[in-house]
Amino acid sequence: MPYGDLDQLAINTIRILAVDATAKSNSGHPGAPMGMAPVSHILFNKFMTFNPKNPDWLNRDRFVLSNGHGCMLQYALLHLFGYALSMDDIKNFRQVDSITPGHPEAHDTPGVEVTTGPLGQGFANAVGLAIAQAHSAAVFNKPGYDLINNHTYVFFGDGCAMEGIASEAASTAGHLQLGNLIAIYDDNHISIDGDTAVAFTEDVMKRFEAYGWHTQWVEQGDTDLDAIEAAIEKARQVKDKPSVIKLTTTIGYGSELQGTHGVHGNPLKSNDIKGVKQKFGFDPEKSFVVPQEVYDMYHKHADEGAAAEEEWNKLFAKYKEEHKELGADLARRLTRDLPEGWQEKLPTYKPSDPAIASRKLSESVLEAIHDVLPELISGSADLTGSNNTRWKKAVDFQPPSTGLGSWEGRYMRYGVREHGMAGIMNGMSAYGTIIPAGGTFLNFVSYAAGSVRLSALSHQRVIYIATHDSIGLGEDGPTHQPIETLAHFRALPNIMVWRPADGNETSAAYYMALTSKETPSIIALTRQNLPQLEGSTLGDAIKGGYTALENEGAQITLVSTGSEVSIALEAVKYLKEKKNITARVVSLPCWEVFDAQPKEYKLKVIPDGIPSLSVEVMSTMGWEKYSHEQFGLNRFGASGPYKEVYAKFEFTPEGIAKRAVATIDYYKEVKPLRSPINRAFLQLI
Repeated sequence: MPYGDLDQLAINTIRILAVDATAKSNSGHPGAPMGMAPVSHILFNKFMTFNPKNPDWLNRDRFVLSNGHGCMLQYALLHLFGYALSMDDIKNFRQVDSITPGHPEAHDTPGVEVTTGPLGQGFANAVGLAIAQAHSAAVFNKPGYDLINNHTYVFFGDGCAMEGIASEAASTAGHLQLGNLIAIYDDNHISIDGDTAVAFTEDVMKRFEAYGWHTQWVEQGDTDLDAIEAAIEKARQVKDKPSVIKLTTTIGYGSELQGTHGVHGNPLKSNDIKGVKQKFGFDPEKSFVVPQEVYDMYHKHADEGAAAEEEWNKLFAKYKEEHKELGADLARRLTRDLPEGWQEKLPTYKPSDPAIASRKLSESVLEAIHDVLPELISGSADLTGSNNTRWKKAVDFQPPSTGLGSWEGRYMRYGVREHGMAGIMNGMSAYGTIIPAGGTFLNFVSYAAGSVRLSALSHQRVIYIATHDSIGLGEDGPTHQPIETLAHFRALPNIMVWRPADGNETSAAYYMALTSKETPSIIALTRQNLPQLEGSTLGDAIKGGYTALENEGAQITLVSTGSEVSIALEAVKYLKEKKNITARVVSLPCWEVFDAQPKEYKLKVIPDGIPSLSVEVMSTMGWEKYSHEQFGLNRFGASGPYKEVYAKFEFTPEGIAKRAVATIDYYKEVKPLRSPINRAFLQLI
């Protein structure tokens, strides 16, 4: 279909809105929106199906802006098509408490699928969205009921292409033959440092071709609307591999500074703004103007999307009659609620049960619940046998053509791509029908830290299964032994960091991780065996902390996590027998959940009147919240059999006892001695 003046007017309206919003806020990135306006107009108005009145409709096409600094492009489109994003919201771009923040945030803005900005993240999210679509379609689509057939589209720039996470995700997508994924590469040759010639001269399309992608190049991305449309249409016809379109554009198209990094991250100057408006047929003295015919055109397409959803709803209603169980399952998944009674499958343990590594206890949880939680998809970054993330009858998620699995498979082989795995899982979670869990060593969750942070910021229910959680992994030594990792992630808002001490605590960690709809979790698990504790129950552990051993007249509280709790319990016996000192023990598997408990409960667990000593074979940073003194490891570990490594650093009953005696002696004259829980600001939280 030929393009006319109205199309050009719509394209220029997008450009001018980006110019005006960045100018008003005196902050932002007008260049990418000005260059990508033509492809955005064609993609949203000609190809994408969505309903702005219901941004959560399951079968909508997904759009991800990986080069999230260009977010005024997305905000302009959402406003023009009729999402709940007003012109006042556009005018409040980058202002406090607006729904148009400086980079797209999924939980702030209707129509934004995933939180992007750190470059490459959105690209990985898009791969996750495409995986979730392929899996959900395989599970739910039946003859005559093509319920789930949406595409995922992602824009990315040179910066995203440079980031390692995008390479990891692109390699994964190529292997998985994700024909529902179409990426559009804004080839404008500009990054913050200037022309990409200074740092980035590879042939990006050859790289993607090697990954197994279908590639195209539109050379005149600023003006050749027909070629853009033809390229997207051709990409949609490719069903057996993901597609990438290299779109050569001019950053800041229309500006005096077009084609330079001067228009990348700075608003246009006033004279330049007037010149751009005149060039594009707008009144240079007016701002935030949208011609009615542009609204009309875009609202017409939005109405078509609403009609498409209405037809889909009718189809789904018939589906639920013909495929009752699947229909009920899909309807439930869309609420993000779990099946009733699922928690009854969680394993529980008695003290007489054998000592088991918590990574094996985690495996037992997955084995027990996978049947009753069909939305749970597990996986590992090439450490399946070490992470114990695969249940016995699991089928791999693989293209059927490989003979390695099926699209219905629920086990992901991420390869050695920790960061890509985490970014992909954020996209899988955002799709709305899946709960992803992925494994690596705790130390290498640090490789994935950028994506873990976005899990928390974007409120995604993602589960990180992090095994080999301490110096207890032994012989692999300091390169693999995490020291600072828990302190890092405990400092991150809106994430639960679990370090269970036994089987009941491991089940509790999964219970909380799975029932918390908007909070990701890291579950740190041991390589070495741990005894089942006398005082642990699932009900106590889901409070994040509890008294594992109470002793009347106790002179000290030992506060610990994970593998050190059982050593602390042994230290209690040693203190009594050798020093005639009475001690009590608290297990604190999850700080964040414990912090959310009532003050009265927390003070019962870590009471006033006696000193407390924390024991954990990692950085002591942060333990001041729960203990007067801290016994930890503020240096790198050592290579050797794990019991010898523990002995080297005195994480033994004797070593703990020595520090307990010193703590009691130091605080004996402090009256009254307040619990570290008792703080002034606690009343203000």
